[in-house]
Amino acid sequence: MAYKPFDLSGKGVLVTGGNGGIGLGFAEACAASGAHVVIWGTNETKNADAVAKITGDGGTAFAMKVDVSDEAAVVAAMAETAARLGAIHSVFANAGIGRLSRSFMEMKTEDYRAVLAVNQDGVFWTLREAAKHMVERYNAGDRSGGSLVGVASLAAIEGAARNQHYAASKGAVVSMIKASAVELARYGIRANAILPGWIATDMTAGGQANEKFVQNVIGRVPARRWGTPADFGGIAVYLTSDASSYHSGDSFLIDGAYAIY
Repeated sequence: MAYKPFDLSGKGVLVTGGNGGIGLGFAEACAASGAHVVIWGTNETKNADAVAKITGDGGTAFAMKVDVSDEAAVVAAMAETAARLGAIHSVFANAGIGRLSRSFMEMKTEDYRAVLAVNQDGVFWTLREAAKHMVERYNAGDRSGGSLVGVASLAAIEGAARNQHYAASKGAVVSMIKASAVELARYGIRANAILPGWIATDMTAGGQANEKFVQNVIGRVPARRWGTPADFGGIAVYLTSDASSYHSGDSFLIDGAYAIY
């Protein structure tokens, strides 16, 4: 019999912030491997474009307008997602924002609160509601398990000057994932974090356009290039698949070896 650990047929996958960047990379790869993908995003035009791209490539997907910084919206959307999919097997809590500041001393409290509302609170509510659904399935006799993935950042483990709010939110995701991995393992649920390095997305558009930044920072990446959303497809499929059924509590640093150079 052929070994097909990465066949995601029958899997329901939710990706928050899945209408672009790394999130779309997750969604496209899972759909291409047979999963039924749901995208949450706040921009309906981008949501529709992402679904069109996935379905145009032969995948199955739908999108919902959801603001993860709104607890009530997350609770309602998770219930609707579960009802439409039947079962949610994998959740990528990927939605995130950044706010630029000239220095820590000039960082505005409203920017700090806005970043944590999406990057920390949004991840907390998303993972909590997903865990409820997965535990309920387990208690009802469905032992197919589940995968919770929190998207953190290189900033969670490395000094990120002028980004204390962003770094704090991403460090929280790593800790949240570890706690979830320990508590939820008895229900067949695994939890892992993904820490992207310098990736070419809309969020890093300013850096991409800055020649000095590209020279000084990307020039230090041993892989000698920006990462791309497509670089996250393999890890998305692995963490959704049964191949990762005993892999939990880990942090996957995907940065072209930047952090260790």
